[in-house]
Amino acid sequence: MTRYQGARHYLWFGISAIALAVFSGWLGMDWAPAFIPAALFVLTAALLLALAFRPAVEIHEGYLAIGRRIIPWMDIRRLDRTGWISPLIVRLTLFDDSRLTLVYPGDLDSCNSLLRHLRRLSRDAMIDGIPYRQYWGEALAPPAERRQAPPPRYRVLRPEDEAEVERLYQRL
Repeated sequence: MTRYQGARHYLWFGISAIALAVFSGWLGMDWAPAFIPAALFVLTAALLLALAFRPAVEIHEGYLAIGRRIIPWMDIRRLDRTGWISPLIVRLTLFDDSRLTLVYPGDLDSCNSLLRHLRRLSRDAMIDGIPYRQYWGEALAPPAERRQAPPPRYRVLRPEDEAEVERLYQRL
């Protein structure tokens, strides 16, 4: 089992945004336009704290656990990555065509590791629109009636040089 916990810096940034919102609100008592950044800091703090308190993502051999929700690997039919890497946002399409958006607020290394685990263990899924076997470069079984021709042999030496090499080889 591998457990991916959210990064701590989202919590500290959220607390900092609250402190800046309070400071801007205090300045707004004397200068009214300061309430605009105070409101923006409150929205930023809400977003950062929501990311900080996201449930942990656990990777098990047979299933994916997001908080209390358990999703067997064979239920995942499609795994699509968005442009977001940190925080990682991945869209999962399940067997019943329901969609789940996985948001993981981690650092860059753990986001890349989680994405690699998700792609590797979703064996029945299409990954970014590409079938699993083709995405990982596994060779598909060639048809029995199609045989590949042997690769062409290119001459490296001229015939007289080839005879000289053969004569030297026989002498050894």
